[in-house]
Amino acid sequence: MTDWSQLHHAYGTADDVPGLLDAACLNAQDPSWDELWSRLCHQGTVYSASYAALPALTEMARQWSAVDRRMPLYLASSIVASTDQPYGADDPQVTYASQISDLAQLTEEALQDPGLTDNPTTYVDLLGTLLSFQGVEVWGEQFDGLNDEEYEVPCPTCDTENFIVFGEYGFFSTTDSMYMRTSTSARQVPLRPQAPASFEGLAQKLHSRALTDGQPDIARKLTYVFGSAQCAECDAVFSVEEAIVAQWG
Repeated sequence: MTDWSQLHHAYGTADDVPGLLDAACLNAQDPSWDELWSRLCHQGTVYSASYAALPALTEMARQWSAVDRRMPLYLASSIVASTDQPYGADDPQVTYASQISDLAQLTEEALQDPGLTDNPTTYVDLLGTLLSFQGVEVWGEQFDGLNDEEYEVPCPTCDTENFIVFGEYGFFSTTDSMYMRTSTSARQVPLRPQAPASFEGLAQKLHSRALTDGQPDIARKLTYVFGSAQCAECDAVFSVEEAIVAQWG
C-alpha cells in the first residue's frame, strides 16, 4: 500500500493526493483534475508522487468510456513523457511498466472512437499520448505542434529562431513571430515537404496511420514536419524533424 506521506509533489508531501484522486474519479470535469495536474506534473516536472499515481489513473481510464478516459490518459502520459524526473535509483519506466503498457492499450482503444474523424485536434492529442506510452522520445510531448500548426526551432547553422508554419497561414519558414498578421514585410520561405513514398521509420508509421484513421489533413501536415525548411535568415536548408528533436531532445 502506498504511503503517500513519504512521497512528494510540487507543493510538498503528497498526503492530499489520494483524496484528489478519489474526487477526480467521479467526474472527468471535476476541479480536482486541475489540482492533480498542478501537483503531479507542474510545468512539466514530475515528482515521487507522480508515478505513484499511475495505478489509480490506469484504473480510472479502464473503467471510463473511450471519451471520458482522455483526462486520466493525458495526465498519465505527461507524467511518463517528462524528462524532468527527480526520482531515485529505481527507474519508474521499469517499476510501472505494466501500467504504462495498459495505458497504451487504453489509448489505442480511445483512438478507435469514430467521432475523432471530425475532431483532428483530439486525434493529435491522443496519438501524442500513445507515443508517450510507447517511449517515443520528444514526440510524445511535442506532437501537439501539429495542432498549433507551427514549431519554433533554431537554425542549426546560424542559430536564428525560425517559425516553421504549416496550416491556416501557409507553409513556410519565417523569423517573424507575428507572421499571422494580414500584412507583413517579413520574409517567408516555402517549406519543402517530404514525399510520403520516401518516408521511413516513425514518419512512415505516423503518416500511414493518419491516412488509415481518416485524418488526411494530419497526414499532409506530417509531410512538412518530416520535410525540410530553409532558414529565413541565412538560407541554410535543414531537416525540420532533426531541428525539433535537437531542440527538445
